[in-house]
Amino acid sequence: MSFRRLLFVIIALCVSGGTVLVGRSLIAPRPVAEAAPLPPAPQPEMRVLVAQGTLSAGQFVRPENLRWQSWPKDGVASTYFVEGKARIEDFVGAVVRSATNDGDPISEGRIVRPGDRGFLAAVLTPGYRALTVPVTVSSGLAGFVFPGDRVDLLLTMTIADDTGKKQRHATETYMTDLRVLAVDQRSDDQNKEVVIAKTATLEVTPKQAEKIALATELGTLSLSLRSLAKEDGTDPQTAPFSHTWDVDATHILGPPGAKDQGPPPVKVNLVRGDKKVEELQFARSGQ
Repeated sequence: MSFRRLLFVIIALCVSGGTVLVGRSLIAPRPVAEAAPLPPAPQPEMRVLVAQGTLSAGQFVRPENLRWQSWPKDGVASTYFVEGKARIEDFVGAVVRSATNDGDPISEGRIVRPGDRGFLAAVLTPGYRALTVPVTVSSGLAGFVFPGDRVDLLLTMTIADDTGKKQRHATETYMTDLRVLAVDQRSDDQNKEVVIAKTATLEVTPKQAEKIALATELGTLSLSLRSLAKEDGTDPQTAPFSHTWDVDATHILGPPGAKDQGPPPVKVNLVRGDKKVEELQFARSGQ
């Protein structure tokens, strides 16, 4: 066999083998790629009430201590407070029963609200008592006193002078730095009106409770709001006694015990026939 014929046969065999291999690869079934798993459907979320910052046991709750936070629906316990069924305003004035960290859900067991059973027992410092005093719109600071605030207690009295005929008025700082436990102020959801408190409950010692109970029979009690910022190192309970008489409030009145002179008399110059001038004085009969 000549070389050219041998080369032709070899080329033909190579072409035939390549054709067979290509055809077999086309006919053979291809492996099916597995589909990527679908991401799980997002769980519906709810917004629950959580702590804004760390809350310590015995602390009064203020609006800035709470916030709403998204929470998986299947993780919401029955004791959690859910947005739409509760309001932050409903928890202002509540007391933290157990310490709560930032972001922890607020549950029924962690706080106690005014009106709940055991509220005052959870609030009171051991050895102290809760005493309710009557207040008016003006004496109660027109609704600006809230649980957790600290106040001074003022006593205004009417006192007879030494003669027993004239009434004098005086006000004294009766007690200082008392903690407010509760006020009966509330909001009317229907009329959107605020009903100003008529009573305030204070934390006092047993002896202070006796004195305040007696003071309510002597005169009118008023609240004086103290700053939340700490003052100097002096103890408010040992501060110097302070009082004010009515004469210190107005210059019209004389000092206690002074005789009331009344309005100044009217002066008239009388000229007689001999040109002698005589000054006469007449008491004023009234204005």
